[in-house]
Amino acid sequence: MTSDDKLVQRRKLLEEQSEKIKAIADNEVHSSLKCIHLLSVAGGATSETYKAIEQRVMMDEDTHGAYHLALMAQSTADLPVDARQLIELVVTKGQSSQLLSLLKNLPVPPVEAIKQRILSEGDQEVVAQMTAYLEINPEGIGSQSLLGDGQHERIVPISQTQN
Repeated sequence: MTSDDKLVQRRKLLEEQSEKIKAIADNEVHSSLKCIHLLSVAGGATSETYKAIEQRVMMDEDTHGAYHLALMAQSTADLPVDARQLIELVVTKGQSSQLLSLLKNLPVPPVEAIKQRILSEGDQEVVAQMTAYLEINPEGIGSQSLLGDGQHERIVPISQTQN
């Protein structure tokens, strides 16, 4: 099998997986995290698939899916999703722990909006964590800028509720 054949086969498999993921996003309520997981396993998808997942996130007002899709969009320049609306969804409807994760993991987060939301929630533990983070990084420029050579950023998972 030539490298061209392998590429054609890979593209066909990716398109098939994309159709499956898109069908789930189009038809299953609250399926955005499942779709994002399947997308990661497949190694990508068509632009229509990304758009379908974004629509599912917005229809369900799924702050967990919005967080993960926004991070993907922030780290991949050509994804056909509107990261701003995803981030806004998390900022306006997310839990304090999600807001703190957004602050730490976005390359350039909306610091003031996140700060105001966290303060208004009144969770003193999260307020303390935010304050400590902003003391070392007042501009809130993503945590990847705070890492030294040889370190790797660990994306904080927020799809699991912290109690």
